[in-house]
Amino acid sequence: MTQNDKGFTLWFTGLSGSGKSTLASYLTPVLLERGKRVEVLDGDEVRENLSKGLGFSKEDRDTNIRRIGYVANLLSRNGVVSICAAISPYKAVRDEIRAMTLTFVEIYVDAPLEVVEERDTKGLYKKARAGIIKNFTGISDPYEAPDSPELVVRTGDETIEESAGRILGFLESRGLVAPARSVGSRTG
Repeated sequence: MTQNDKGFTLWFTGLSGSGKSTLASYLTPVLLERGKRVEVLDGDEVRENLSKGLGFSKEDRDTNIRRIGYVANLLSRNGVVSICAAISPYKAVRDEIRAMTLTFVEIYVDAPLEVVEERDTKGLYKKARAGIIKNFTGISDPYEAPDSPELVVRTGDETIEESAGRILGFLESRGLVAPARSVGSRTG
């Protein structure tokens, strides 16, 4: 299996509005340009299509994350880079996914609560603080930050390009992604 045939799971975890989906969207074309096959499993989209009917209890959240992890594992073991962008608030379930996945790269998308509330275009945090939305991660439901993620990006302090650049650098250093070819380089 060549380097480009290797699949892996890139698991973004963090609060709503931290930048998980934005990073996934930014990295997808970059990875495609480097010859990778890529599939994004966005938490909101999976909930709508694969986990319809689930609520936001701990059990339902765990079921949703297990489903995302199962699909990501299927894809990655078949040579696809699975980019998972889901809050995935509970450590134990993330650890379950890690244990069943051959190459699991956990990225903690760390943004302070005040930053994600400021970014909240849908008004979800405001509704959660008003008690309209129950079991909202970071407000009325816990978020358990990872103890030992492979990488932490601080999207409250870094630009999306800086965070993505650090992620690509990490993936390159682990041999999961080939380094970008420099413009004007020649092979003999």
